[in-house]
Amino acid sequence: MYSIDILLIEHDNILRFTNVIENICVKIIEGEILDINIFKKAVIFMKEYADNYHHKKEENILFKYMLENLGSIAKNLISSGMLVEHDLARLHILEIENSIISYEKNFNTKDKLSIISNMMAYVYLIRRHIEKENKLVYTYAEKNLNKDILDKIDLESEKIEKINKEKNNCLKYLDIIDMLEKLY
Repeated sequence: MYSIDILLIEHDNILRFTNVIENICVKIIEGEILDINIFKKAVIFMKEYADNYHHKKEENILFKYMLENLGSIAKNLISSGMLVEHDLARLHILEIENSIISYEKNFNTKDKLSIISNMMAYVYLIRRHIEKENKLVYTYAEKNLNKDILDKIDLESEKIEKINKEKNNCLKYLDIIDMLEKLY
């Protein structure tokens, strides 16, 4: 299924990001200086790629159709699981942003700790979240949504992908991962 294939590729990109961010946090714990610009770029990736680019597609297309067509199991899985985790990820991003702002003013250890701990909480959350979506949510959707609905999901996803490709939206975010991987 086209749309799920795209979402899986995006998950791979997000996992690449989590790996490099974890390496960066480990190096800081080992004594390396916290480069605030790296974390600003990380926030851009998390907000714009992982959340607006990826999570919004899940929420506005796949999850919407699952909620409309698959009953209480989908409602519990999506509303009480995936959407809650999306919101928790957004909370970690907000905490990181606020800590970055404070750290730039004060350069104190408390803000540095908040940046690292919220970043790692985000990393651990997103890794578990992706595993659930890949192994459970997407599989459940493919097996239980009828072909007409799956075709609608694919069609809506294709339209969004076409717009994103025309704007080169994805490339600028993948460049962030490439840059971070080269540095760390």
